[in-house]
Amino acid sequence: MASVIVLVAIAIMIVFFILYKKPVKKINLPSNYREILTTNVNFYKQLDEENKRLFEEKVKESLGYVRIEGIDTNVEDLDKLLVASSAVIPVFGFEKWKYFNLDNVLLYPETFNKDEFLASGYEKNTLGMIGNGPMQRVMILSKPALRNGFLIRESVANTGIHEFVHLLDKEDGAVDGLPEALLNRKHNQEWIKLMDDNIELIVQQRSDISSYAASNKSEFFAVISEYFFNQPQLFKKNHEDLYRLMSLIFNQEPVKE
Repeated sequence: MASVIVLVAIAIMIVFFILYKKPVKKINLPSNYREILTTNVNFYKQLDEENKRLFEEKVKESLGYVRIEGIDTNVEDLDKLLVASSAVIPVFGFEKWKYFNLDNVLLYPETFNKDEFLASGYEKNTLGMIGNGPMQRVMILSKPALRNGFLIRESVANTGIHEFVHLLDKEDGAVDGLPEALLNRKHNQEWIKLMDDNIELIVQQRSDISSYAASNKSEFFAVISEYFFNQPQLFKKNHEDLYRLMSLIFNQEPVKE
């Protein structure tokens, strides 16, 4: 009974977040935002001063039109900056980009059940998801998973980037691993073949890419995007062809020569 009450409460809150369209506005970042970003976001730390200022402006803009709310957890400045960084990193190579398919990000205190959106019960193993149907324009993230994606420096995983890449994939109407809004059409067949070939290598356990990437092509694209941005040097060394095409998709070269 208690779980039903919690589920109803969360459903009401989600509907409220969807219906309440907070206007885009200019926000003030916390006074120590540069320290937080430098300490926790390696992508930002490696930028030159001009691009750091650009990154900061994009973070401000993102926080101005996406609401970040905690479900049974507090949302700290660190969490807001990490969500915004997750949004900015994949599209940093584009002068102007807004996630028009996102209004709200909900942070959960731990992993959750993707079917009931509860942080309790069986199969409580979801780190993040983007919504469909009544949850359109909503993203849910596990707060610990969000943080670990940035704080564990040697990791190739980043849940925040993973979910925002799903949103980019969705821009053309289908979450299918083929980001037609970003990739020049002439590269489509090469990209599809690279996905197929690498998924086969993963299935054969002949790849260092996470086995979850073999679930389907949309998960493949999201998983290798985590790897591409979190450990770009290693990714380029181990997956040169993928790195080359992903640099075209995201219009950026994370490995500095």
